[in-house]
Amino acid sequence: MTISPISAPPAGVAPRPGSATVEFRSLRRAFGSTVALDGLDLTVHPGELLALLGPSGCGKTTALRILAGFETHDSGDVLVDGEDVTRIPAHKRDAGMVFQSYSLFPHLSALDNVSFGLKMRRVGKESRRRKAMELLELVGLPQRAEHYPHQMSGGQQQRIALARALALQPRVLLLDEPLSALDAKVRLNLREEIRRLQQDLGITTLFVTHDQEEALSMADRVAVLRAGRLEQCATPSELYARPATAFVAEFVGTMSRIPATRSGDGVEVLGRRHAVDGTVPATGEIEVLVRPENVGLVPSAGGPAVVVGASFLGAVTRLTVKLPDATLVKVDLPTEQAARLPIGGGAQLTLPDRPVLVDVRAGSGQ
Repeated sequence: MTISPISAPPAGVAPRPGSATVEFRSLRRAFGSTVALDGLDLTVHPGELLALLGPSGCGKTTALRILAGFETHDSGDVLVDGEDVTRIPAHKRDAGMVFQSYSLFPHLSALDNVSFGLKMRRVGKESRRRKAMELLELVGLPQRAEHYPHQMSGGQQQRIALARALALQPRVLLLDEPLSALDAKVRLNLREEIRRLQQDLGITTLFVTHDQEEALSMADRVAVLRAGRLEQCATPSELYARPATAFVAEFVGTMSRIPATRSGDGVEVLGRRHAVDGTVPATGEIEVLVRPENVGLVPSAGGPAVVVGASFLGAVTRLTVKLPDATLVKVDLPTEQAARLPIGGGAQLTLPDRPVLVDVRAGSGQ
């Protein structure tokens, strides 16, 4: 089955010749009574790095493995440049994959690991050595060409795995939580390197992660999954500033929930009426979701709120404020301003004059 590719890549994305459009259409996969994917519809544009983000069990790795050919799906379509790849075996799908566990051959040197796929395709010895050395240069490890995996750090091994995945010049690069086994500093450096390489090469890339910081810092767009369904797919800035659902709002970044009451087609919260971004739930007690940087806070002798905690974050300090009903609210303020709000001191909270996101309070009967 061949279907025409759809739409152009997002602004700023520069695909290389040969990079692919990937589409999941109404994709469903169940393992017994557990539904891993429940009608996933998603398009990855040529040259785009799209992160699949969500909690464990949301279906993100299943989607990646189905695209790679390591899993089958129960229904729906997987298309690469409009072609249904369902019946194409994994080794012929022209996709490079990097795993969390590196998966290098322990008995082969870095050079031989990188050139292994080229050898399987019967590329001549000199040609594959030259190509492998070019890729080792690309990932910054030419000096490790003759080293074996046990002689390299985790970050170096993952760079070798990345070079190996790129050796066959795949149309699609698949990254399955490749940084989760590394320590924090190495993880930060390597995610910057992966992003730089991906942009330089212009290769269509799917990156699976449960780490929101990785997704937001690396991806052109982020697809947030929950229980096998797509909650929202958007640029990192849009996802953070305008989450489509309460789940996305709380999964991406920090959110506080503040009790509210209905007021016509809006809500009343902290003594003021606000318009709502979306619709107000018809039943159940409701709460407004707000990010720490969007809450105003000034000293106020005698309350009504009380500062009960402070976390120094450098230029910003995150205060925890308790409302009269015992609700805790996170507030980010410049550290100099936060110093004027001591622990135990009274304070007054305000929200910005713009539409707010509303959700039903947990346990309120819905």
